[in-house]
Amino acid sequence: MLIAAAGALIFGLSHSIGMMMLGRLLIGVGVSVCLGGAFKATAQHFPVSHLTLVNGLVMAVGGLGGVAVGTPLSWLLSVAPWRAVSVGLAVLTVTVASIIWIGGPRTRNNHHQASVLEQFKGTAHILRSRVFWKTATFSALTQTVFYAMQSLWVGSFLRDVVPAGTTDVTARAASLVSVLGGAFIVGNIGFGALARAFERRGVSVQLFSGVTMTLFVLVQVLLAARVSLPASMLWAAYGALGSTGILTYAVLAEYFPPRMIGRVNTTFTLVIFVGIFVTQIAIGAALAHWPALDGHYPAVAHQTVWAGLIALQLLGGAWYFMPARRASTEPRTVEP
Repeated sequence: MLIAAAGALIFGLSHSIGMMMLGRLLIGVGVSVCLGGAFKATAQHFPVSHLTLVNGLVMAVGGLGGVAVGTPLSWLLSVAPWRAVSVGLAVLTVTVASIIWIGGPRTRNNHHQASVLEQFKGTAHILRSRVFWKTATFSALTQTVFYAMQSLWVGSFLRDVVPAGTTDVTARAASLVSVLGGAFIVGNIGFGALARAFERRGVSVQLFSGVTMTLFVLVQVLLAARVSLPASMLWAAYGALGSTGILTYAVLAEYFPPRMIGRVNTTFTLVIFVGIFVTQIAIGAALAHWPALDGHYPAVAHQTVWAGLIALQLLGGAWYFMPARRASTEPRTVEP
């Protein structure tokens, strides 16, 4: 997090594109370990049966950023320059890092500490595991689409694909982005608790997660088709259901031994973030096939892109729900 803070500070004080790129790089490097580290910590301090709710709480806290980049950031930029905002984020990041360093619980780890080579071998084993890919692909696709849109392209979609009669498009887009972010927070907590409640009634987290991810794809269909439903309701559903893919972290914990959970979570996170990176670029390249007027693309451009992403997610969902081959002979826990 200190590396991320340094990146935010460099970005805010830079006056060249090269230094700005360096700042963004350091931010990415610094925050890249936060999610995996948080999930590793929850796995150390809570039983597997509680991870759906606890991991949901972790994601809910992270989802505050999704709220902040909407209306609050628009207001903040009206009273302060963006450089001051970047420096403020650096100070805030240092503060949070200090709180973790001083107040975070210490855990005595009595497990064997694997060498770097052993860790890479374990990661390679995970990536070769059919169980990992069958369990993680649908979630990785939905999370990739959600974060690629939420972090970069949803604003463009909201500005370009607007209902007739809309006047202040920018304010409306910022408002809906905040609605999406707030719903994401509520969804992480609510669906985590629901998954735990359904599990006690015999419904597996894997099935619950699959159903909610399918509903997320359905909401995308409704948004892309521009159905005549309240926009705030649809984008709230998009944000809430977009969070359910993280339930897969708890599902994967059932298939791998505890000593590998950190690597499994990190590998899954890596797959998602690589997917986000590729998807962000692919969306931009696809939209570039249509002529842009003052930075705005025609609605059909966004709809075509969304249709392609929806098709990919449906393929992932079909594999997710497909009965596993040789289920009676495959071990429940995958060992390296």
